[in-house]
Amino acid sequence: MPQSGSVLVQIDSILTKVFDLTTPAASLNYRKRIALANGTGANQADLVFHDQKVLAAGGSDDYDLAGVMTDTFGDVLTFARIRVMMIYCAAANPSTMEVGNSPVNAWREWNGGTIQTVTIRPGGLFLVVAPDATGYFVTAGTADRLKILNNSGSASGIYDIVLIGASA
Repeated sequence: MPQSGSVLVQIDSILTKVFDLTTPAASLNYRKRIALANGTGANQADLVFHDQKVLAAGGSDDYDLAGVMTDTFGDVLTFARIRVMMIYCAAANPSTMEVGNSPVNAWREWNGGTIQTVTIRPGGLFLVVAPDATGYFVTAGTADRLKILNNSGSASGIYDIVLIGASA
């Protein structure tokens, strides 16, 4: 199945300062689009996973990126490289979500190969994009697990996840 798409980041901001007779403004309109054609090379992807999940209080999901997950059509996904990872923590969540630090075969390529995690606050999102030929490499069986943890000890939380990558 061919894939095509893009990642769009847009930031709009207006900074104003009120004076007696004027209100000058500085406008920021920042926009970057990164296109991903079908394939496995630079600026290409052929695998897509997306979901919205509810995690119980203190619960976690541990995604196996190489050979266990399925796409929307039920086809098994074996990511060799991740080009896009986006995780959104719902604004209504009572606590943060933590990304990374799977206890087994942790996938750490996206954060420099260390054990560090990223904390996403309610209403926030975490996005990494690597459209080059290398992307974020996944090593099946040894470095292919991505963990999402609900840091709330008393309430469930919702998150969205999108992974776009290449099979080779």
